[in-house]
Amino acid sequence: MAISDLDLPPGVAARSLSNPGQLATVLVDTVAEVLRAAIVSRGMACLVVSGGRSPIAFFERLAQQPLAWSQVVVSLADERWVPVAHADSNEGLVRRHLLRGPAAAARFIGLYTPATSLEDAALRADQALAELPPIDVLVLGMGDDGHTASLFPNSPNLAEALCVDGPRRCLPMLAPSVPHQRLSMSLSLLASARVPLLAIQGQGKLATLSEALRNDEEATMPVRALLHSPLEIYWCP
Repeated sequence: MAISDLDLPPGVAARSLSNPGQLATVLVDTVAEVLRAAIVSRGMACLVVSGGRSPIAFFERLAQQPLAWSQVVVSLADERWVPVAHADSNEGLVRRHLLRGPAAAARFIGLYTPATSLEDAALRADQALAELPPIDVLVLGMGDDGHTASLFPNSPNLAEALCVDGPRRCLPMLAPSVPHQRLSMSLSLLASARVPLLAIQGQGKLATLSEALRNDEEATMPVRALLHSPLEIYWCP
């Protein structure tokens, strides 16, 4: 299967890159261009990213971009409810690989707090995200089960999280097959991004994306909620 075989909705674009390094480079070029344009037009820019292992090369290359980093706000689409020092923390990943050198001047709005419960942590994250500027560029990934951010199939709060006009910015979520409880931006906030990007790697992810495009049942594959215009998809084998 090739990405050109996908039946994409109008306004959704897809690019096929030859390898992960090229994908990271092209993604960095796109993101940096959007951030620069936002800084020029309104004096600041907002970037929201996901965690996991795939974005490391992207983070490290983006950190080297000549940007007015002090005018950039960075936040996370989702987070594992673990301390920042934990190996699985998305905030820790971003701080190690993106917010370094000149990029350390960016303002970071995290989702994790050491609250008494996951729900309390989600409420605190929701309050923190009230200070998030309009999202200029959003970079998401996708799991083999069709989740994106931490919007997992069959998570107890999924219906509320997928409400496009819901009031919550952040909700507690449960991943079905991994040990950590999650915090996730809601669809209403994710969908507000001016330039949403989806970056995936491998034939397995391409097959998942193809399945997601074949019908619109968001509860079984939540990524479907974002597979509409505007969206740019980046893929490599």
